[in-house]
Amino acid sequence: MEVRILGAHSTEVERLRMVSVLVDGVLALDAGGLTSSLSLSEQQEVRAILLTHHHFDHTRDLVTLGVNGATFPNSVEVYALSQTLDVVNSCLLDGKMYADFSKWPSKEKPFLQIRAIEPFQKWTIDSYDVLPVPVKHAVTSVGYQVTSKHGKSLFYTGDTGPGLGSCWRHISPHLLVTEVSGINALEDFLKSVGHLSAQLLKEELIQFRQIKGYIPRVVVIHIPPQFQREVEQEVEEVARELGISVDIGYEDMVIIL
Repeated sequence: MEVRILGAHSTEVERLRMVSVLVDGVLALDAGGLTSSLSLSEQQEVRAILLTHHHFDHTRDLVTLGVNGATFPNSVEVYALSQTLDVVNSCLLDGKMYADFSKWPSKEKPFLQIRAIEPFQKWTIDSYDVLPVPVKHAVTSVGYQVTSKHGKSLFYTGDTGPGLGSCWRHISPHLLVTEVSGINALEDFLKSVGHLSAQLLKEELIQFRQIKGYIPRVVVIHIPPQFQREVEQEVEEVARELGISVDIGYEDMVIIL
């Protein structure tokens, strides 16, 4: 399994992109930095997009992918909770801001094939088993465990705050792609909006080890560019304290499982 971090940040500045993760070139987790990271030929290979929640930094490139898809031979399936789809359909794919690519080029055969999912309802996309598990964010959100036919798996939390014990019980990934959205000094604020600091991540990883008996490889993304250096330092300290490796994700980082 090849996992490519397309966008590793919570917003976009020069050379830094909003969050999106690509599995084996065909399965995208969130769409904040999808088209801004891929060539047209690479975009044509994407078969499905899994949305964790409706926030703009995770959904923006649904529109630009729809525009580019005018010349693509195949449609793309978009999976998300019904609550997420309600907002995406009413705000991003509303046919007012731009074309509604869930109904274009025709209602019968739209480019974006919208699929509602339920938490804990496992399904298969191509050769991948996908399990959506609720996480703790400011809006209704799920993370996704994606398992290849060879048994390799990753869990992508998307945006999440603390309190993931119940989530950990449902997953056993080789790779955990998660977030740190600010510095430790902002811990109270981050908790209030459903995000993690490095210290909060440490507490969640300790709980993961208590529940599962191990800690998977960890990659941290969704980092605010203005706090990049401080977050890196604080995450490095967490890794030292736990005696594990925690990688700082970056644009076009590739992990092979």
